Amino acid sequence: MSTINRFIAAICFISTAPLRHGASVRAILAGLICPFLLSNAWTAESGRYTTLEKECVVLLHGLSRTDFSMQKMARILTEEGYTVSNVHYDSRDYNIQELANLAVNEGITDCLKQEAGRIHFATHSLGGILVRYFFKDNTIEELGRVVMLAPPNHGSQIIDVFGNVPGFELFTGEPASQLGTSGPESIPANLPPVSFELGVIAGNRSISPIFSLALPDRDDGKVTVESTKIEGMQDFIEVPYTHTFIMQRDAVIQQVIHFLQAGTFNHTTASSNL
Repeated sequence: MSTINRFIAAICFISTAPLRHGASVRAILAGLICPFLLSNAWTAESGRYTTLEKECVVLLHGLSRTDFSMQKMARILTEEGYTVSNVHYDSRDYNIQELANLAVNEGITDCLKQEAGRIHFATHSLGGILVRYFFKDNTIEELGRVVMLAPPNHGSQIIDVFGNVPGFELFTGEPASQLGTSGPESIPANLPPVSFELGVIAGNRSISPIFSLALPDRDDGKVTVESTKIEGMQDFIEVPYTHTFIMQRDAVIQQVIHFLQAGTFNHTTASSNL
């Protein structure tokens, strides 16, 4: 509990103490007002309101992955007091337009069923593009903050180079062919800047040397660092992890939590914790 919260709690305790001849007007008023003050006390340390409203985080995995890849993050977020909707979707059965409506809506519906007053998103790779596509035409009153891990916000040159190889789309599904860097078929190239609170975490280590040859800059084996950035993002951080496992790194998960709470990443401790 913060210092401010302790102070309010102490004042409320004193004010609600009954007088010798029964409850006073002061005690009655305090009993009505104090619950509101305590539930909405501003926590200066984290830059967030501590409210009785639940905060829910929708997790969206990447291309050809499952919700299992986000389970560690889901567990830690739950331990931090968030409710979590870890959405699974089959990226090989639908295109990006269809997946955005299916997966994002599923997460929102799940959070609302859990009576969440604020809904955040933490995404990996394609999951970030689904969020951007959904919110270009939709809005929700409960929308909180969004953290994207290794998002191909400007597409990936891997699709430009390998996308026409026979069998590529059969293996990866239609969404992969929609993640090129240019052209009318590229979803990222035709999305507007973001208009929500967004933090982006990019990896710069690769375990895919063949794919990295197709990428012109520092990369995580699938996406260049520069491609993850997008106009309108609130903060950005680069980490020494690969595209495949970035979402499971403890330091990355802590950065996700920091952004959800404060709207910024923890740059002062980033280098020592990575």
